[in-house]
Amino acid sequence: MNGTHTAHGCSVRVELVEINMSQPTVQRQKIQRRPVHGVLLLDKPLGLSSNQALQKAKWLLRADKAGHTGTLDPLATGVLPLCFGAATKFSQIQLEADKTYEAVLLLGQKTSTADAEGEVIETRPVPEITPALLEAMTQRFTGPLAQIPPMYSALKKDGKALYEYARKGQEVEREPRHIVIHKLSMAVAHDPRAQAAIKIVVSCSKGTYIRTLGEDIGEAIGCGAHLGSLRRLETGGFVASQCISLQALEAMTEAERDAQLLPAQSLVAAFPVVTLDADNAGRFLSGLRRRGTPGQWGADKPLVQVYGSEMGAVSAAFLGSAHITADELIPQRLLSPIEIKDILLASQQHAAPGLALTAVHH
Repeated sequence: MNGTHTAHGCSVRVELVEINMSQPTVQRQKIQRRPVHGVLLLDKPLGLSSNQALQKAKWLLRADKAGHTGTLDPLATGVLPLCFGAATKFSQIQLEADKTYEAVLLLGQKTSTADAEGEVIETRPVPEITPALLEAMTQRFTGPLAQIPPMYSALKKDGKALYEYARKGQEVEREPRHIVIHKLSMAVAHDPRAQAAIKIVVSCSKGTYIRTLGEDIGEAIGCGAHLGSLRRLETGGFVASQCISLQALEAMTEAERDAQLLPAQSLVAAFPVVTLDADNAGRFLSGLRRRGTPGQWGADKPLVQVYGSEMGAVSAAFLGSAHITADELIPQRLLSPIEIKDILLASQQHAAPGLALTAVHH
């Protein structure tokens, strides 16, 4: 769906890009697409890739544009924010956010993929797992670390994903990545699949591979290890208790599904708010910088959320994000006029709590 819309004399071209449906069951049934804007907090089920989960949710919502905010392996479950329509413009913020995971490490065996889906490639005896040992491992693996990405990953090398080399039995050189483990806890766990197991809870920076962390802990203990299970508990302030399963989503009416959506601005909710009057809002929306009086927009900030409001209005429409430098409000990611119109219309028609515009009081 393409269109051109004008705000204060500036033409804004809107292109809604279709994502190909990957599931044969989805392709067989024709559905009428519609503009959907917002964030769905999905509890990704075991066995589906992030993209497969996205496509199922996209089909259930009949959305014409969608994307996810970072890959979870099929083995992993948990928090997967899905972005629809205007929300896709702010997904990068979630990609860069800190995350928290819970995992079970199965000790004594290394696998080809560093998780339970791979083939066992080495078996070693497991030493006694004492509180002192766990404390030592916790200290060793907390803080800044250099981590070599696993071969079974989507990172590119010479234009090909690493897993493509791995599937052919090839191993290529990878550059270490600098990550930070903000918090790590370990406890003895019991799992019938292994001689011994450890449950870990990890709060970490973007780019951290928990499979690699588990394998490195196993090497440090001296027995090897692989990931038996993995669950994402939190990402960028969104937690597992807020999420909905695909099964629950399937059982809902379309209106109930719409009500599960958080507004696009929830992705930038942690950042300061700037509200513009009608004239400044229109110019900002057309991509123009807005120069304020000294201190009008506040101190310099790398990111703010921007709203436009008629003078005296109770609530304001979300326009996008910007940064503030030397009293200039500089646009970063903007909604199009048609996206703003769609959001207002959906809010009026369905009165869905998740789609309601954020109130900004003056």
